[in-house]
Amino acid sequence: MEQAAHDTAPRALQAWLDGAFVDADSPQSPVTTHAMHYGSSVFEGIRSYALDDGGAAVFRLPEHLERMRKGAELLGIRFDVEQASEATLATLRRNGHRDAYIRPLAWCGTGSIGLDVGPQSQHLMVATFPTLVHIGGEGARLAVSSWRRNPATSLPPLKLGGAYINSILAKHEAKRRGFDEALFTDTDGYVVECTGANVFMVRDGRITAVEHRDALPGVTRDTLLKLTGAESRAVTLDELKQADEVFIVGTAAEVARIAGIEERRFEADRVGRDVAALYQRVVHGEEARRAEWLTHV
Repeated sequence: MEQAAHDTAPRALQAWLDGAFVDADSPQSPVTTHAMHYGSSVFEGIRSYALDDGGAAVFRLPEHLERMRKGAELLGIRFDVEQASEATLATLRRNGHRDAYIRPLAWCGTGSIGLDVGPQSQHLMVATFPTLVHIGGEGARLAVSSWRRNPATSLPPLKLGGAYINSILAKHEAKRRGFDEALFTDTDGYVVECTGANVFMVRDGRITAVEHRDALPGVTRDTLLKLTGAESRAVTLDELKQADEVFIVGTAAEVARIAGIEERRFEADRVGRDVAALYQRVVHGEEARRAEWLTHV
């Protein structure tokens, strides 16, 4: 009886690390790891979805990994897109995950404690998580952050590890004020993005994607531009507050309704719900015309 109970115990999550599988929670990195001290890493947030046929597919995997390659190149980290793609699929299979959040991470390891990344060892890992990361369906309330988004002239809008301290500060401030998420604006009053999601608005039935050079060129944002034909342009905070609906989009957030920005409340959500439903059909393989966006596991 004890042996049978042991056999049915859940197996620890596995992560792909430099070509081999390890327990995801096992300690691996030395305390002198460069990325731990300086944020010299690049990552992606990717999703896989269960399909009706019992299989699963990763949504827009090549686009995510190409963006990751660009970030790695800036840091001088070798990055093989094909290897990362194979590692992603292998990790999903290893963990038996279908609906999953996927986190690939490339980073500078040990070799020197200085700022020069040249002497450092280089590493790549892929982890998958069954828990779906998203913003609640009732709608999030946004606080306008007192922090500014990293300007693209200082840090490129890519998923560089150290750059996300900016998002952590903004989110922490918003939470302390009783809000769910933070909204970045620039010094001229234009909307940039949220801490980890792009912004859309609806006015008189027309969908507009907020455009700003400091914002991450989101894969989900690009998806919805292609699906809806939304206009992409700069939007001021005042204009955003005058919208009929606001929603934010991202791999983790998917399409998430915004219930309010500071004191402004948004009651309507019909267009956003329609967009969210369309997105779900696409990622679950129910729209044959977008089958090229799916990499089957």
